[in-house]
Amino acid sequence: MNSFVCKNCGRTVSLIAPGTKNRNHCPFCLYSVHVDEAKGDRKSPCGGLMVPIGRFYKPDGEEVIVHRCGKCGFVRWNRVAGDDSFDLVAKLPVVDKKDYL
Repeated sequence: MNSFVCKNCGRTVSLIAPGTKNRNHCPFCLYSVHVDEAKGDRKSPCGGLMVPIGRFYKPDGEEVIVHRCGKCGFVRWNRVAGDDSFDLVAKLPVVDKKDYL
């Protein structure tokens, strides 16, 4: 499987993401799905939509998107991929990174 269908916008998304090792959100709408307890483990039974709620810059200057699960409230941040919608990322509010590190 080289792609998935976004559960929010319905578009087909390539698993290959420029600038990241793993695709973890849709580049078209920035939504994700709550599938992990710890990064990459795929052990969460939740399955709720992870809503993009903000962005911040890590100390090294890398921009990340903060997601909150609409079902259980779990929060996770993910690096911005090279093919993410620049307009949507720019519209996200800048949040205090201390709240999410």
